[in-house]
Amino acid sequence: MKKVTSFIFLVFFLLVQCSLLEDEDPMIDIPVVVIPDTPTPTPVDPPAVVEVIADQVPCDNGFSGSYPCSNYDLINRVSLSIFQSDFANDNWGWTDSETGKEYVLQGLNDGTAFVDISSPTSVRYIGKLATATEESTWRDIKVYNNHAFVVSEAADHGLQVFDLTRLRDQTVFQQFTADATLTSFGNAHNIAINESSGYAYVIGADPYNGGPMFIDISSPTAPVVMGGYGGSSYTHDAHIVTYAGSEPDYQGREILFGSNSDGGDNNQVVIVDVTDKAAPRLISNATYSNGGYTHQNWIDENHRYLYVGDELDERRFGNQTKTLVFDLEDLDNPSLHYSYAGVTSAIDHNGYTKGNSFFIANYTAGFREIDIENIAAETMTEIGFFDTYPENNNNSFNGVWNVYPYFDSGVIAISDSNRGLFLVQRSN
Repeated sequence: MKKVTSFIFLVFFLLVQCSLLEDEDPMIDIPVVVIPDTPTPTPVDPPAVVEVIADQVPCDNGFSGSYPCSNYDLINRVSLSIFQSDFANDNWGWTDSETGKEYVLQGLNDGTAFVDISSPTSVRYIGKLATATEESTWRDIKVYNNHAFVVSEAADHGLQVFDLTRLRDQTVFQQFTADATLTSFGNAHNIAINESSGYAYVIGADPYNGGPMFIDISSPTAPVVMGGYGGSSYTHDAHIVTYAGSEPDYQGREILFGSNSDGGDNNQVVIVDVTDKAAPRLISNATYSNGGYTHQNWIDENHRYLYVGDELDERRFGNQTKTLVFDLEDLDNPSLHYSYAGVTSAIDHNGYTKGNSFFIANYTAGFREIDIENIAAETMTEIGFFDTYPENNNNSFNGVWNVYPYFDSGVIAISDSNRGLFLVQRSN
């Protein structure tokens, strides 16, 4: 009975105390103490820039390690696991005019990676610019005035602008953010830049029927849409130059060479004068037989011949890798000059001219270099390759997506969708 009386008294006491607290001055601060679920972690140093060190592997008896090759050595490789990404797509390059350092801008499914390759056997993965919205298989990058410009097929991605000088002197791995984003469009397939005019051309976006949008990037972090061209339907890729060829009527004009396809029988190259952004004018178009999908083109340094890749003709017609070469002596009437057949049936993707060579990303057949010095005589000859996908040379979409051949050092950056970034160089 005594214990029960004591318990009743204790309960009465607690109720009275609670009532007193509720009646106290509301200005009295009664602190709330939150006990964390886990202890406060000990501060740690930020992660250092990732270094990937490798020994050069010479091309010997047709192989560089396990990779088939001819006249090209493997210098280094940055795998997808190092990038912490699942897929590699486009890539491009930047050389810092202040330091002379060379950088690869590697497109990935989840963003853009920045890799210092100025010491190619000891590269430095500096950081990543995350995708603006969601992940995507498609991402494309070009460079102007020390800035990278990035588009993607990701929904509502727009145009990311990144100041590349931020890569200087980095010792800590960075999760970068864009310096500016243009949201005048959502997703886009590609971007091309004419560095001599300061204009970017966004390709395959919703405005202008998927044709090119004209964007003034003379002030890189303040891009301005100045118009577009939708008169020839969807453009998949384009190369734009300030024309310096033999056609007098167009010298000094800004000319766009677009790879256009509707996914069916309408496959063509369109030639458009885009000098006046408010009034672009179709000059001519060039068609060809047995087309699958007009994918990409690149003009030579003399502005005489245009090298065109069709991405689906190998699958639809069973031909060897085909590159179509158009003669542009008369821009009003371009003509098919030559059709080059490669040594495998692999699908061609992106190709670029440099001097007397044509460098092509050839999916399962890797990267190939083709001599075009005698193209006037309808001669193209393969003079080197590096195959990052040794499993086969089938007409599937595995392997090399893009190749960047413009570094002064001679290092060539290969983007392999399945295996990441490869750096190769001509054998001594």
